[in-house]
Amino acid sequence: VLPAPLAPGRPGAGRGGPAGGRFALGKYREIVVAVAFFLLFDLGVLVLNFYTSFQIAEDAVGINLAGRQRMLSQRTAKALLSVQAARSQGLPARQELDELGNAVRLFDVSLKGFQAGATVPGGDGHPVFLPAAQGARAAEILAKAQALWTPYQQRLAPVLAGAPTEAELQAAADYAKTHNLQLLGLMNELTTALEAVAAQRATTLRLVQTGGIVLALLNFAFILFKFLRRLRSSDAAIEAANEENREILASVREGLFLMTPDFRLGSQLSQSARQLFGRALKPGDPFFELLSPLVSEKVLRDARDYVELLFSPHVKEALVQDINPLSEVELMVKNRLGQDQRRHLSFHFNRVQEDGAVRHLLVTVQDITARMELAHKLQAERQRSQKELSMLLKALDADPALLHQFVTRAEAGLLEVNELLRGTASARGEAAVLAALDQAARRVHALKGDAATLGLETLAGLAHAFETGLQRIRESGGSGDLGEALLALPLPLEELLGQVAALKGLAERPRGSEAKPVAGEASEEALARLAQQVASDQGKRVRAQVSLDGLNALAAETRDRVHEIAVQLLRNAVVHGIEAPALRRSAGKDAEGCVELQLQRAGAEWQLSVRDDGAGLSAPLVRQKLLALGWYSPLQLEQLDDRQVIAHIFRPGFSTADGLSLHAGRGVGLDLVQTHVQQLGARIKLSATPGRFTEFRIRFAA
Repeated sequence: VLPAPLAPGRPGAGRGGPAGGRFALGKYREIVVAVAFFLLFDLGVLVLNFYTSFQIAEDAVGINLAGRQRMLSQRTAKALLSVQAARSQGLPARQELDELGNAVRLFDVSLKGFQAGATVPGGDGHPVFLPAAQGARAAEILAKAQALWTPYQQRLAPVLAGAPTEAELQAAADYAKTHNLQLLGLMNELTTALEAVAAQRATTLRLVQTGGIVLALLNFAFILFKFLRRLRSSDAAIEAANEENREILASVREGLFLMTPDFRLGSQLSQSARQLFGRALKPGDPFFELLSPLVSEKVLRDARDYVELLFSPHVKEALVQDINPLSEVELMVKNRLGQDQRRHLSFHFNRVQEDGAVRHLLVTVQDITARMELAHKLQAERQRSQKELSMLLKALDADPALLHQFVTRAEAGLLEVNELLRGTASARGEAAVLAALDQAARRVHALKGDAATLGLETLAGLAHAFETGLQRIRESGGSGDLGEALLALPLPLEELLGQVAALKGLAERPRGSEAKPVAGEASEEALARLAQQVASDQGKRVRAQVSLDGLNALAAETRDRVHEIAVQLLRNAVVHGIEAPALRRSAGKDAEGCVELQLQRAGAEWQLSVRDDGAGLSAPLVRQKLLALGWYSPLQLEQLDDRQVIAHIFRPGFSTADGLSLHAGRGVGLDLVQTHVQQLGARIKLSATPGRFTEFRIRFAA
């Protein structure tokens, strides 16, 4: 808003005159002063926020390391008692002594850091600066802790030297037993004291922020009030003139705008146009530059040629409407949260002519996403129906006893998953929720293996997709909105239950609802087919020799566990053990691999063995994978022998697969095997030679 011109002949009437400058400054003096105060408030709050946040960050380091001190006090006592136990049994205690030394050194340097400030190893092993603990309470606690720790160190010194006498070792152990709980309690009190200091600073930060925001809002309200008063009079006339036009452009659902002959947007844009493009639009924007990141180069080139035709007055508009390349286009736009969103838009162009010349093109943009999604859903529904029909046909061909037991296991497993998911609502902490999700993942993975055994690809695919949802939540570590993520799980679980319910009717029709034992021969054939299917999906060739003599002699629960173990180990052998034909030939092997699965009586026990003549287990490969996963540092891996490294294949989430597929990559299969082995009270033995074979042998009581 410009000031009113001065009357002719008045002093300072010129543009650059001092009177004009004073007039303008006086007019906006309140706003200028308010803006200056606003900036000062923001700067003051920013400085205080930065300083207090820096202190809170230091407090966070102290709280974290105080928590570690609690762990180290327990770790020291445990390692000391382990040394004593090894010494009493005449066993070497090198590892226990190293553990003791590391714990003592780390506890001591951290304790000194809390007292005077020092650079100490952080929680991730990297050096961090630990400021001295503040407050009289913290100083008192540290003094008591030092009084306990100094004699503790003195008694530990001969033990750490490597050759303590029995008396010295016993003295250290007695001291640990007597004072360990006191030391642990002091570290707990230190953590509480540090948390109290941090909480006080957080309260101060909130007060500063609240005060700054309140002052800033008041200042902003003042600026807004002054500014609006000055704009109101000058905007009234313009607002009245544009009101009708704005109402029309704001209410239409289509995107409406005019395009000039130089392919730019006109001065009037509908509100929907901005939303449909997924970005801010303004008059004068080049239309094809806006379209460029949304469509392919060919579509963009064809669209430019088409628009040029429309601007040519000698070309009849009705004749070129059918060649519009933008009548149905798929593109990716950003939604309000900045996320990519797929949309289907339809652009229509109509000429605006005057005196026979094309002045503009009226562009109408419609969002046809719902229509296209409906078409896709109908197509997907048809495909799903075809897959379900195929699954039911395969179920009809399956052995009735196998199908009946599969349905029983699947229904029980999915109901267990449902209870686990319901239990997350009352779980205490994210760790408990993630543990429940791990159990659910094992059950779904077992269901997927069982479905693949019977050739039920549709059900296996649904289980695989459900696993993907579980894994996405588990890998996030509970970050983000965990509750919202869990709300998405019941729908695919309900779909799985529906598929199983459909199979249940088929399973019960031939033999009724009473559970029947699975025929051994049928199980052998199903597992052999599974091996062939997995090998085919992996581009491999395999010969499966399956013998399950005596399977029916096992108790129902034991038989189910043995069956699931066999499925997982068989898939593991084909995916991770058997090499591709070309690789086998280059190693002097037959192109077709061999997998042997046997269940046999071994005296008073049963033995399940799965052996393949594939690549074997490579400790260096497992080390490399552990390093890539970030589970260990190179220094930590050097301290593990090959046996300890190989044992990690049973850990949940570990897999040596190059990528994720229907049969591998999640690190659940061997975790599920180990879970069943523990529940059976069984023993598992792993034998492998790189380049020759891998064999799992599981022995359990009859």
